Amino acid sequence: MNSTFSERLRLAMEQNGLKQVDVLQIAANNDRKLGKSQLSQYVSGKTMPRPDMLAFLAQALGVSEDWLSGTDEQRQHKQREANAMRTFKKSSKLDHVSYDVRGPALDEAMRMEEDGIHILKLNIGNPAPFGFRTPDEVVQDMASQLRKTEGYSDSRGLFAARKAIMQYDQIKGIPNVSMNDIYTGNGVSDLINMVMQAMVETGDEILVPSPDYPLWTACITLSGGKAVHYLCDEQADWLPDLDDMRSKITSNTKAIVIINPNNPTGALYPREVLQQIVEIARENQLIILSDEIYDRLVMDGEEHVSIASLAPDLFCITFNGLSKSHMIAGWRIGWISISGNKRLGRDLMEGINVMSNMRLCSNVPAQSIVQTALGGYQSVKNYVVPTGRVCKQRDYVYERLCAMDGVSVVKPKAAFYIFPRLDPQKFNITNDEQFQLDLLQDQHVLIVPGKGFNWNTPGYFRIVYLPRRAILGEALDKIADFLTYYRQ
Repeated sequence: MNSTFSERLRLAMEQNGLKQVDVLQIAANNDRKLGKSQLSQYVSGKTMPRPDMLAFLAQALGVSEDWLSGTDEQRQHKQREANAMRTFKKSSKLDHVSYDVRGPALDEAMRMEEDGIHILKLNIGNPAPFGFRTPDEVVQDMASQLRKTEGYSDSRGLFAARKAIMQYDQIKGIPNVSMNDIYTGNGVSDLINMVMQAMVETGDEILVPSPDYPLWTACITLSGGKAVHYLCDEQADWLPDLDDMRSKITSNTKAIVIINPNNPTGALYPREVLQQIVEIARENQLIILSDEIYDRLVMDGEEHVSIASLAPDLFCITFNGLSKSHMIAGWRIGWISISGNKRLGRDLMEGINVMSNMRLCSNVPAQSIVQTALGGYQSVKNYVVPTGRVCKQRDYVYERLCAMDGVSVVKPKAAFYIFPRLDPQKFNITNDEQFQLDLLQDQHVLIVPGKGFNWNTPGYFRIVYLPRRAILGEALDKIADFLTYYRQ
């Protein structure tokens, strides 16, 4: 409100050139009982007149009763409130959630591109823009089945797709997987969220590697749980620090997440390390959640071992898909396979089924190519042999980084990421995001800082080595030039 009744009364008297004695005389002339002390209390704001006296005063002073009482202002105030634009805030559940693979720096890069600046993007593992093509037979298979895939499928997925996945699991040695233990999804990302919603209670703790793929931490947090990060050891080729893993287990710990091959480090976990993780899960009765989306992008003649194949007595969920291995990230097709001792998770499996039913089904046209993709010629093998494009580009980026003063890096064995470190003494990096933004603005190269992968030691960043060698060379030239003068 802008004014009080007493203020409006005094204003009306002043505008009419009246004093209190004049108002008292007007009242007497109209046979109204209005005492001197009574009017003084009105003027001083100590009391308010009754409706009949309010009506008289308004008439005597030549103003409206609504104005004198303040009803006009109240009505106007309410109207202003009604006319005010309602605003909406994001959910508080997102306060501790981030996904810096696509974050503020990407927004800045897009703004720069709108201004005509060419940006060299080494930030997202998206094969298609860099000339990696889906195998022709897979494209043809989808095209021939489009008309047959216009409706919903079973919520778990098409029979043919799940059959092919089950057979793939058998080849990988994953035990005790039936057709009903497989769920297709719109990429592994969709399934991580679905499983976390079905599994996590408020206060549950889930062990997650650091560095990690940030969606794991985000989905655990959104589900009401707590992501507890165990360290991966750079000095041991980024393998999990098993002592640190053990030290992070509490009575609230429900599961261990492993990302193998790892994003962002490109580490590949050997059998003996996986066996020790299984033993830790066994001792503490934990679920094993294994993200294996890069299991076919393994180089140097190494073998990928699925951890579920080593844990027939535990409850395991393995996450996999075709986005990376078959260069069809945009088609969004992934799956989970539930294996091992399923009696331990019968109720959880019901929860996963409920979540699956709620979203009806995953992308049916993409499901239709799973059988062909898994059973046909595996073109991904051509990329990871020593003469293959992914392997050669990895070697090139690794060698270029090693040659840069103040940069150290572990050679990745799988996937298409590398995670270099900047010497803290030389560059004094205290803020990863600032380094990312400075590199973008100075040299027009976009990378992802280590903090985006829940790695809290400053001075690390991830490079995607999917672009062709000429582009990688240009980007690395710019990074090398930047590091000759950059100090934070």
